[in-house]
Amino acid sequence: MFGRWGRFVFRHPWKVMSLAAIWLVATLAALISGGSLSSSYLAPTEAVTASALITTQLPKTGTFSFDLVMSSPTLRVGDVEFKRAVAAALAGLVRDRRVAADQIGTPYTSAQAATQRTSTDGHAAAITVRLTESYDQGRKDYPALRALVQSHTLNIVATGQLAIASGFDTYLTSDLRQAEMVSLPLALILLLIVFGTLVAAFTPLSIGVLGIIGGMGGVYVLNRFTDVSQYALNILTLTGLGIAIDYSLFVVSRFREELDSNTAEYGMHPDLAVEAALSRTMATAGRAITFSGLTVMVGLSALIFFQGTYLTSLGAAGAIVVAIAVFYSVTFLPALLALLGPRINAFRLPLPRNSGRGFWARMAEFVMRHPVGVLVIVMPLLIGAGIPFTRLQLASSDVRALPPNSEAYRGYVEENSFPDYDQAPIIVVVRFPGSPLTPQRIGALYNLAGRLSRLSHVSGVDSVVTLPGIDSAGMATWLLNRPAILQPAAVRNAVAVSVGSTIVVLSVRTQVDLASSGARDLVQSIRDIKTAGDGKILVTSRAAYDLDDLQLLASHIPGALIYLVLATYLILFLLLGSVVLPIKALLTDLISVSASFGALVWIFQEGNLHGITNVTPAPIDPTVPVLLFCLLFGLSLDYEVFLLSRMKEAYETTKDNRGAVAEGLERSGRLITGAAAIMVMVFFTFGLAHVTLIKAIGLGLGIAVLLDATLVRALVVPAVMRLLGDVNWWAPNWLVNLHRRLGFAEPYT
Repeated sequence: MFGRWGRFVFRHPWKVMSLAAIWLVATLAALISGGSLSSSYLAPTEAVTASALITTQLPKTGTFSFDLVMSSPTLRVGDVEFKRAVAAALAGLVRDRRVAADQIGTPYTSAQAATQRTSTDGHAAAITVRLTESYDQGRKDYPALRALVQSHTLNIVATGQLAIASGFDTYLTSDLRQAEMVSLPLALILLLIVFGTLVAAFTPLSIGVLGIIGGMGGVYVLNRFTDVSQYALNILTLTGLGIAIDYSLFVVSRFREELDSNTAEYGMHPDLAVEAALSRTMATAGRAITFSGLTVMVGLSALIFFQGTYLTSLGAAGAIVVAIAVFYSVTFLPALLALLGPRINAFRLPLPRNSGRGFWARMAEFVMRHPVGVLVIVMPLLIGAGIPFTRLQLASSDVRALPPNSEAYRGYVEENSFPDYDQAPIIVVVRFPGSPLTPQRIGALYNLAGRLSRLSHVSGVDSVVTLPGIDSAGMATWLLNRPAILQPAAVRNAVAVSVGSTIVVLSVRTQVDLASSGARDLVQSIRDIKTAGDGKILVTSRAAYDLDDLQLLASHIPGALIYLVLATYLILFLLLGSVVLPIKALLTDLISVSASFGALVWIFQEGNLHGITNVTPAPIDPTVPVLLFCLLFGLSLDYEVFLLSRMKEAYETTKDNRGAVAEGLERSGRLITGAAAIMVMVFFTFGLAHVTLIKAIGLGLGIAVLLDATLVRALVVPAVMRLLGDVNWWAPNWLVNLHRRLGFAEPYT
């Protein structure tokens, strides 16, 4: 099938080229039209439901905000000059319609605010600016609003919700631009070293550029039908570029090999040599990259199982990007090779010409002679690399995912130096079937507040039933059931901001870090109470969102794993016709993934190499291991597919397992090393990113591919196959016949 396609492309290159050109124009149009990618995904979890109740039933004050820390080395917050400087700095915001004028919190609002919003040394003030806009609009407007705050007297840094979101937006854009500018020239240099000729080197690079354009266009097309995460362009450009260059490298290399072989061995007419070379190239390398692409697409499409998270959009977009890379590699690329013919070797560089097979021949011979010794040495190293993953800690990304020198992070550090500037509380929403302030329900709320205050790590509970002067359920009922005009101002204000038509909000103060497992345990303890009278308890806060996300991800992991294993097994069987090799491939795949996960924890959670990586040690975002696993599951099989395909070619000819394994390693070893070097370089380029999530994905993928293409594919895989012998290629007769009838047994001769 693939061989016939190669002959068709040779005879009709311009038709095939036109097909690829039409697709390119369509993706360029989608790219030019652009669009806005999403910044948040909210599944209907308990935390989301509780937040929605607060938004719909409580007053519409400024919901989304950013913080300003204003300081002076000489002036104190209480000085008149400091106060005037603050007022002058905020003047532009006060006049702006996007700011809730009565929702700018300063140390001068009240005595309590003065205490909470003044730093320990008295030289810094914390100010909160709330907006009247939606979150997405506020995120867009934040840079302009921040520019309004200037002072010649005070040092000002911004942090908080919108400042952090804007920081992510800025760095994600710059990271993408930086990675493209660095990775493409480096890829060209490596391709020149691998091929030794300008034309051969530029050919895979052109497919890489087409893959980037097509992938980005595909993302924006998908964005017209569903929300796509703002991380999509970075992560999918990362994988799409590496895969597109890799696949085209294998096709071009095999074409040059077949062209040289046909010309030298058979003395063919140039046109006949090119046609035969292209046909065999597509029957071998073309077939391999198609099945490899399918395995990567399966890994990425498993992310679709994680509904309610940004991973779903990445899964769909990722499958599109890989499909585009395969599409160009089996259409535009072979058509270009048909037109170039022997000119693929034009403009040879003055580099040493060495087939490179000597080293890999010796490597193959060594592994064939000492398979057990190789496994005894290598396996403990790979298993040990994965051990740090057992110490994994999870929490959603926060400002610590930004570079330490970013303004939002510096503001966060300064803000945390305010001892009385408490972190956000855990919010408890009690939803009743009717009016919440009946005597019976007030009593239930009072009892709930007491119960909450006795939980571990709770330092206090703020609510309408715990105001100063309320020391019993009866007192709370008497105060809250009085006519509003007779209620103290503190009671009226508390009712206005925390009591809705069917809900009452209680704020649980705690000194436990909301990103910690202790905070999640506290949320779960509150949820275990379940009810207050006939009211249902709902909990929201950062810790609640983390807990819900972890539970949501965990609930979808079994289904995604089953899909990954079964779909990948089926694809590998269709490629190889063996029931044993797919199992071996899946098991060795897990070795690379495990080692990468260990590095993830060792570097990003435990802070090793922080001087090089410039990251702040922090728990790992729970979506990162899921995303990395699905990406690696397909990518780690990439070189396995090329290696096993070459081994199968040899085995189909000789039926000698040991010879086939050695020849497959010898013939593909140098090429896999070159391809892996390019992909590792691309991934490590994204490791230079400023945003920790992108950096973690880039370094995680790079480490996995590096280990996979060296220790795993060069040593572990051939050693295991040497020990298994002919069992590698076994399948029941009925499956062998089915494989042939389906047409997947491509003739190699």
